Amino acid sequence: MVLQRAPQRAVVWGYGDTKAHTILTINNKVYHTISRDEPANKLGESIWSVTLDAETAEGPFEVIVTQPIGNGSVGTISLNNVLYGDVWLCSGQSNMQMAVINIFNASTEIANAVNYPKIRLFTAALKEAPAPIEELLGIVQKWSVGSPSSVGGPSYQYASAVCWLYGRMIHVALNNRPIGLIATSWGGTPIEFWMPPPALQECGVTKKKRIPFEPYGQPNFQRLTATDSELYNAMIYPFTRMVITGAIWYQGESNAYRNRDKYTCMFSKMIQYWRQVWNTRTSGISDPNFPFGFVQLSTNERTGNVVGGFPWIRWYQTFGVGHVPNNVVPNVFMATAMDLRDDDGDIHPRTKEDVGYRLSRAGLAVFYKQNVEFLGPIVSNAVVTSGSTNIDITYSNVTGIELRSSAGFEVCCQGAACSNDNQWFAAPASMKGGLTITLTVPSSCVSQTIYGFRYLWRETPCPFKQAAVYSATDSNLPSPPYLKIF
Repeated sequence: MVLQRAPQRAVVWGYGDTKAHTILTINNKVYHTISRDEPANKLGESIWSVTLDAETAEGPFEVIVTQPIGNGSVGTISLNNVLYGDVWLCSGQSNMQMAVINIFNASTEIANAVNYPKIRLFTAALKEAPAPIEELLGIVQKWSVGSPSSVGGPSYQYASAVCWLYGRMIHVALNNRPIGLIATSWGGTPIEFWMPPPALQECGVTKKKRIPFEPYGQPNFQRLTATDSELYNAMIYPFTRMVITGAIWYQGESNAYRNRDKYTCMFSKMIQYWRQVWNTRTSGISDPNFPFGFVQLSTNERTGNVVGGFPWIRWYQTFGVGHVPNNVVPNVFMATAMDLRDDDGDIHPRTKEDVGYRLSRAGLAVFYKQNVEFLGPIVSNAVVTSGSTNIDITYSNVTGIELRSSAGFEVCCQGAACSNDNQWFAAPASMKGGLTITLTVPSSCVSQTIYGFRYLWRETPCPFKQAAVYSATDSNLPSPPYLKIF
C-alpha cells in the first residue's frame, strides 16, 4: 500500500477491543494509542487511530500493530512493503470503471506495468449502504504492486484505465515518486449516488427514489436499483479517515437527462463536501481544498447530429465558465475528451491513453506546479464586427493556435428562440492571425443582433482529434467546448 508522504501526516486506523492499548511500529518509531470506549461495529469492536509523523523517505517499510486479545496474549498484524507517496482516489461511473484490458493498446500497457512497482493499486467492491459506514463492505482488488497481473485484471473490474494511466504518467513526471491509486467507481450511476445528503439538500434535490442502473463489472450485468447517497455511504465515506493527496472523477453520462440543470450545483457541492469530510475526519490533515481533477464527457453516438444533454453536462462540469481552473471552485483541473471519438466503443471510448495524458498534464500543472502546457486554447474575447458579418474570437493560455478544421462553430440570431437547437447555424472558422480566428456569420443572421455562438455543441461533435482549435505547440490539447451569449 501507499501512505501519504510529507508534508502531510498519514493516519493509520483499525478495530480492536474497547479501551485496548494499541502499539504501532514503523521505521523504528513506536506509537501508542487507546481504542475508543464506544463500539463501532456489530462485533462490539471500537476504533483506534494513529497519526504518524510526516515522512519524506519512501521506504519500503513494515507496519506492525499489536494489541492484547485476552488471556494475556497479544495479537499482531503486519503490513509489508509499505511506501510513502501520493495517494489519489479515482471515482465516477463506467468510463472510470473501464479497465485497462478494455482500452486501445491494452496488451502493451499491461505488459509494461512491470516497470512501475512503486505504483500501488486498490479497488473497492460495488456496494451500497443506507447510511455512512466505517469499513468497506467488499474489496475487488486488495493493495497490489503495479504489475501485469494487477493492472490487467478482468473487464470493468481492475485496474481502472483512467486511474492507472493518470497515476502512471504523474509517477514518471515526479521522478518515480510512489503513487497509491484507490479505484471506487460504479457504471451507470448518477452523481446523486455519490453525494452526502447535505450537499443534495443545498442543490434542492429532495426526491429520494430508487432508480435502476447498469452495474458494470457485476455478473451478467443484471440491473440493480439504488438511491441518493448510497454509494457515498459505502464507497467514499470508508476512505475518509485516510489522508489523500486528491481525487479524480469521470462521471456525468447518467445526468444528461437526470437533474441536468442542477449539475453545476451538485458537482461543486460534491467536491466541497468531500473535501470538508476528509479534512474533518483526518483531524485537519487532508487539505480542505485538495486537488480535484475530472474528465469532461466524451462522445456518445455516431451521426454527429444529436445535441442531446452531453454538451450541457460538459458546460456544467466547468461551472458555466468553459474551463478550469477558475474562480468558482478552487484547485480543480480537467481533461477534455469530446474529440476522442470511438464509434465502436460507443459511450465508452477506448481512447483512454489520451485522457490519461491530458488529465495528468493538468494535474502536474495545477497541483504539482510543473511548467507544462495543459488544457489547450481558452476563449478570452469575442467581438461581433460591424454589420454582424463576422465574429472574431481571441484565445489565451497558449502561444499559438492550430485551426485544424473550419467546422464546429454555430451562431444564433433569434433571441429567445435560440433555446431551440434548430435555430443555430454553422459559422465556418478561418484564421485571422496570431491567437484570433474569424467566424463567418451565415447570411440569415447578417445585419441582425447576434444572440451568441457555441462550439462543439453536440454529443459527438467531430471526428477523432478533428476539432477546430488546438494548441500549436501541443497537438493533443484541444480548445474545450464553449458557449457565449452576447
